[in-house]
Amino acid sequence: MQQYRVHKDDKVMVTVGKDKGKIGKVLKVLRKTDRVLVEKVNTAKRHTRGNPYAGKPGGIVEKEMPVHVSNVMVMCEACASPVRVGYRLDENGKKVRFCKKCDKTFEQVSR
Repeated sequence: MQQYRVHKDDKVMVTVGKDKGKIGKVLKVLRKTDRVLVEKVNTAKRHTRGNPYAGKPGGIVEKEMPVHVSNVMVMCEACASPVRVGYRLDENGKKVRFCKKCDKTFEQVSR
């Protein structure tokens, strides 16, 4: 499987499409289809049927739909702009991601 430079809980900006310029948090990375779910981006309305046993009401629900991973860029906290991401080894020999614009490493997310 391919390794993506976008990880879960990253702050990303959409670069193309109807939601161009929107910023959101990555909720899920769908590796089989090369897509990501971004919070409050590419929403669609779904008509759902209620389930009284589960306590779920019916109605029209807004739901995030996947966006292709090539259409988003990671936001750097230091630059405050969308940037390209690189990889290198830190002083402990661990592989870390870094911003190619300001050369600052991204914080490690525990996995």
